[in-house]
Amino acid sequence: MLRPTLLGLACTLGLAACQAPAPPPAAVGGPFQLVDQNGRAVSEQILEGQWTAVFFGFTYCPDFCPRALQAQAELGPRTADKLQVVFISVDPERDTPEALKAYVENDAFPEGTIGLTGSPEQVQAAVKAYRAYAQKSGEGENYLVDHSTAIYIMDPQGRFVRVLSSDQTPQQMAAQIRDAMRGRA
Repeated sequence: MLRPTLLGLACTLGLAACQAPAPPPAAVGGPFQLVDQNGRAVSEQILEGQWTAVFFGFTYCPDFCPRALQAQAELGPRTADKLQVVFISVDPERDTPEALKAYVENDAFPEGTIGLTGSPEQVQAAVKAYRAYAQKSGEGENYLVDHSTAIYIMDPQGRFVRVLSSDQTPQQMAAQIRDAMRGRA
């Protein structure tokens, strides 16, 4: 298993960080306290009641973040309606609830995408709970945030089921989401 420093290096270089074996189910997810794009306090309970795709990114992300969710379009309307999308910002300095609202309501995201942010400590706790990686890179107002690009599929009880790799096609991701929803490993 990759150590956090190696995982961070792999993410920074854009390599296969998300191709590492998925952690055991009990090791991913857990308590968090964040704020949604409407300024409401939320916890991990937001994941309960339906299937959820959780991923980390930031609104200034130059290339990857919105593309990761093209898979939902591949699911078809009946299945896509059963999947909630949750975007957790790793840039609490810039990603205010207002910034997240504008970001997740653009056409790159499925309708109803939930954007979450919080204090730096709250965001770091969520990153840690998901065994994700996020590290500020650069100085000044144009800094970036290196981050893992995995998409975590959580079941309607808020439990981790599987991780999707960012190097998969939307069709491959959709097939894995369908398999998870059908109870296939």
